[in-house]
Amino acid sequence: MTALLELDRVSRVFHAGEQTVTALDAIDLVIESGEFVAIVGASGSGKSTLMNILGCLDQPSSGDYRVDGRSIAGLTADELAALRREHFGFIFQRYHLLATMSAADNVAMPAVYAGLDPVLRRKRSIALLQRLGLGDRLDHRPNQLSGGQQQRVSIARALMNGGRIILADEPTGALDSKSGETVLEILKELHRDGHTVILVTHDMEVAGHADRIIEIRDGLVVSDRRSEATAASAGAALVAQGQPVTALAGFQRRLREAFPMALRSMAAHQVRTFLTMLGIIIGIAAVVAVVGLGEGTRQKVLAQISELGASTLAIYPGRDWGDERADSITTLVVADAKALAAQTYVDSVTPELSTSSKIRAGRLSLTANVNGVGKDYFRVNGLTLVRGAAFSEQSISERRQEAVIDDRTAATLFPNGRSPLGQVVMIGRVPVVVIGVVARRSSAGGDRNLQIYLPYTGVGGRLLGAATSLAGLTVRIADNVDTALAERAVTGLMTRRHGTKDFFVFNSDQLRRTIESTARTMTLLISSVAVISLIVGGIGVMNIMLVSVTERTREIGLRMAVGARRLDIMLQFLIEAVTICIAGSMLGVGLALGIATAFGGRTSDFPMIISLDAILAACTVALLIGVVFGFLPARNASRLDPVDALSRE
Repeated sequence: MTALLELDRVSRVFHAGEQTVTALDAIDLVIESGEFVAIVGASGSGKSTLMNILGCLDQPSSGDYRVDGRSIAGLTADELAALRREHFGFIFQRYHLLATMSAADNVAMPAVYAGLDPVLRRKRSIALLQRLGLGDRLDHRPNQLSGGQQQRVSIARALMNGGRIILADEPTGALDSKSGETVLEILKELHRDGHTVILVTHDMEVAGHADRIIEIRDGLVVSDRRSEATAASAGAALVAQGQPVTALAGFQRRLREAFPMALRSMAAHQVRTFLTMLGIIIGIAAVVAVVGLGEGTRQKVLAQISELGASTLAIYPGRDWGDERADSITTLVVADAKALAAQTYVDSVTPELSTSSKIRAGRLSLTANVNGVGKDYFRVNGLTLVRGAAFSEQSISERRQEAVIDDRTAATLFPNGRSPLGQVVMIGRVPVVVIGVVARRSSAGGDRNLQIYLPYTGVGGRLLGAATSLAGLTVRIADNVDTALAERAVTGLMTRRHGTKDFFVFNSDQLRRTIESTARTMTLLISSVAVISLIVGGIGVMNIMLVSVTERTREIGLRMAVGARRLDIMLQFLIEAVTICIAGSMLGVGLALGIATAFGGRTSDFPMIISLDAILAACTVALLIGVVFGFLPARNASRLDPVDALSRE
C-alpha cells in the first residue's frame, strides 16, 4: 500500500551570501494516512523546514518527496498550489487570519480557490464554526476574537477543503494553557475522525498528545517513536461537499470573488486608497475638462464667425492688412458691388463705409461707430432684425436720414424700456430717425462700442464729405458654392475691373478653418499634458501597489498556503489597481462635470462642452493605466515564495 507522505533522502540547503546552511540532511521518513505525528525539536533544528516541505510550501534541494505516491519534483507553482488545496490544511501559530474579513469569510477562503459554489461554501463555513463552538461569532472579525477563538477559526479554515492532512505549526504557542488544551483536544478529535495530523512543536509535553513523536536535531531525525500502537485509518476525514466544477466555471467564481476582496482591501486602507487614486482623479478631470474646453471654445468661435456672415468674402483696398497705401486707393466703388451682385455664385453684396462720431439722444451724448451700409448688409452679415424695418432701395438711393441701431445702443440711448423706433438721434450735426433695431454681434471687433447703421450714400455724402470710394465690400456667397472657388472668381473679376490687384480678399472660411485647426492643435497639446498627468498618476498607482504588496506579503503567503494559484494572486492585485483607476476615473469625470457646471456654461468666457466620447476615451485610458501599471505589482505578488511570504514580519 502506498504511503501518504514519503521522504527519500530529502535535504534542504539554504545559501546566505558565501555561507551554506543545511537545514535538513538526507532525511528518510514515511507518514501513513490517519496518523497523529508530532515533530519536535529546538529552535533551528529544522522542524519548520520539514513542515514546509511536507506541506508543499517549499521543495527539497535534493532527494524525493512524494504525496500519495506522487513526486513533487518538477511541479509548477500552480501544481503545488493544487496539492495544498486538495490535501492539506494549515494551522499557524499566529493564526494568519485576514483582518478585513469575518470569521466565516476567513474559513471559506480555501474554498474560493477550489471553486466551490458560494452558497455551499457559506453553509460549510458556518457548519465548521458551529462544530468548533463559534456559531455566535460568524460575523466577528479577528480583532473581535480571543486568541483561542482565532485559532479555532484557523482550524476551521484548515478543514474547509477537507483537510485530509492537518499541518499544525506550534498551534498552542501563542495561547494560554486553557486555550491550548482546547486546541489539542480538537486536534485529537480530528485525528479520531480520520484526519492525518502533523503537529510541529518545541514542547515535549505538547508532543506527548501525539501517537508518534519524531525528534529532529541539526537537520537529522534523531528518534522516531510511537507512544502507543495506532491503527492507520484511511478515508474517514471530512471532505468538502459540492458538485464538481469545470475549470472555466471555477475561474469565473474566483474572478467574481476577487472584486469584493479588492473592495475590502481598499476600504481597509481608505486614506492610502484615496491618495493612490488622486493622481487618476486629477488626470481624468484634466483630460475631460480640457477636451470640453477646447470643444466649447471651438463652437463658440465658430458661432461668432457665423454671426459675421455665413460664407462671406470681405474685400478691402490695399495689398493686405496694415497696407499704408490703403487710404490712398480709391478704386473700390459702388459699381464693383453691382458687378459682383450680378454673378451667379453671389447671394448678396453690401458696400461699407465707417467712421466714428458723437451721437446725441435727448441729454445723452456718446461716441458710436457709424456704419454706412447697403440694403442687404444685415442679410450678408447674418444680423437679425428684432424691431422695426431695415433699409429699402429708396433709403439708399434717396440718401434718407434713417438709422438702424443695435440692441445695446437702443438700451443705452433709450433706457427703461422706451421704444427707439421713430426717435431722432443726432450724429454730429445730422439728425436721423431710428427705423429698426438689430441684435448685436457678440463677436464683432467693436462690440463694446455702440453701433449705428445708416445708408452708405448718406454716410458718404453727409458725414464723409461726398466720398465716392468705399472702405470695403462684403460678399455673401450663394449656398452650396465652394468659397475657395468663389474667392478665385471674385479676385479675377475685380482684377479685370481695376486693371490691377489693388485689393485683398478675406475669406471667412479661412478664419474658420484656421481657428478649427488651431483649436484642435491646442486641445491636442493640452490634452497631451493632461494624459501625461494621467500617466504620472498611473506611476503613483504602481508605486503604492508595490508598497501594498510589501505590506501584505504575509496575506499573499497565506492565500498561497490555502491553495491560491499564481493567477489568483495576480488577479487579486490587478483588480485592485484597475478598481482604483476606475473609481478614480468616475470621481474625475464627476469633478470635470462639476467644473463645467460651475464655470463652463455656454455663456461664460470659457465654455465647456463635455462629450460622452471624451468621457469614454478618458475612462478607457484610466482602465489601461490600471492594467499596465498594476501588472508589475501583481506579477511581483504572484511570484513570491509562500514560505518567505509567511515568515515576513
